[in-house]
Amino acid sequence: MRLILASGSAARAQMLEDAGVSFEVIRPDVDEDAIKDKIGRSAANAQAIAARLAQSKALAIAEAGPDDLVLGSDQVLLHGSDLLDKPGSMDEARTQLLSLRGGRHYLLSAVSLVRADTEIWSASDKVALHMRDFTDEFLDRYLQAFGKLALTSVGGYHIEGLGAQLFEKIDGDQFTVRGMPLLLVLGALRRFGMLKT
Repeated sequence: MRLILASGSAARAQMLEDAGVSFEVIRPDVDEDAIKDKIGRSAANAQAIAARLAQSKALAIAEAGPDDLVLGSDQVLLHGSDLLDKPGSMDEARTQLLSLRGGRHYLLSAVSLVRADTEIWSASDKVALHMRDFTDEFLDRYLQAFGKLALTSVGGYHIEGLGAQLFEKIDGDQFTVRGMPLLLVLGALRRFGMLKT
């Protein structure tokens, strides 16, 4: 039995690798915008969106083999009544970071384990992040140093790197911030015989 990570996220793959998990990566082809539109883009639906995205990614890859265990994961950023998407340009990244500056936002990460065409386990976690009131000059230096990586993450930051300097406080699990509630996933993998107990 193989474990397949249904995600193109380098951060999620790195977390599993660092934890000593054997897995393969297959990037799913899922229309995330269509899923968000179908559920309804609102703060009230944030958890449902994250869960459906994670499940849809896993189901899209589950046909790879009936005995494979497929892990799907996704994350949404909730800021007040707004759900933010990955910025499409450096200007959008700057706008997102300015909107988050000096305030609190939430990251909701959901995971789904699928075998064949059936979800056999799912979980989610929520983290509150408090962004410091940085200067415009700091933001310009940050975006120049971070470059196009700002377009690969909702909010325009990677907490495991230079993005840590944007924050003054985080309430919750660091793995969830990085895109997957890893400890919950490891527990599920032990339960389903993918890791030794």
